[in-house]
Amino acid sequence: RRALDGAAPRSEALEDRIEPLHRLGRAADHHAVAALEAVDAARRAGIRSYVVRAGRMGSGQVRALAELAPRYVLPFEPRPADFSETFGRKAPHIVEIGFGMGDATAQIAQARPELDFIGIEVHPPGVGALLQRIEERALSNLRIFQHDAVEVLEQMVAPASLAGVHVFFPDPWHKKRHHKRRLIQAPFVALLASRIAPGGYLHCATDWQPYAEQMLAVLSAEPGLRNRFDGYAPRPDYRPLTKFENRGHGVWDLVFERRDAASPVNPPRSPSPSAR
Repeated sequence: RRALDGAAPRSEALEDRIEPLHRLGRAADHHAVAALEAVDAARRAGIRSYVVRAGRMGSGQVRALAELAPRYVLPFEPRPADFSETFGRKAPHIVEIGFGMGDATAQIAQARPELDFIGIEVHPPGVGALLQRIEERALSNLRIFQHDAVEVLEQMVAPASLAGVHVFFPDPWHKKRHHKRRLIQAPFVALLASRIAPGGYLHCATDWQPYAEQMLAVLSAEPGLRNRFDGYAPRPDYRPLTKFENRGHGVWDLVFERRDAASPVNPPRSPSPSAR
């Protein structure tokens, strides 16, 4: 089938992924195809802040994209957003970058109703899954961008406006020749620091120790940030335990604060020991 009106021509790989969706109904077809086309177009345009992963969408995720995306997925626009208007209230804003399937994101938003959360993810199955959780839990304090995080941060998030940023378990890119693809690099961290308000925090977590060591070095070298702890942080109570942690695997948390803080916006802290 042809691309939606105004969309770029589709790649063969995209056609193979779209064809099964046509059997799920016209509304689901339109919104799910639009989501897949957006990611495909970004890939072919050369955006490098993420790598598109193959993945199947269940019928529930397709339905969620069709019915819930108009309400909860924010359109990308190349101008600063008014998130207080988006949520209909004035509250601290927390951005999560790369929320995966969104389970932890939904848990955190439900546990912290006094905060408003903005998740950024390009993977359609993950966006669909989080939309399902938003509906199941009736979460009014969570919205989504299905767009490149760098462009959202640069063009839609005002400087010094965020109470916090979460980056949980980004791809560690294990092979040395792929380390350049890791998300936590000096230029990206500098961008994050510029968008966090004084006293706001950046919380990163990984279950790959060599990546944790690189994260610690990169974050420590950013002049706009300071470590709230001596090295790795205790796991904050708001970050849910992963299934791997429950099996005894190590996870390394890092919590840094934007410098020049007058009244820090503190994430909750826990006495639980960090992984070593």
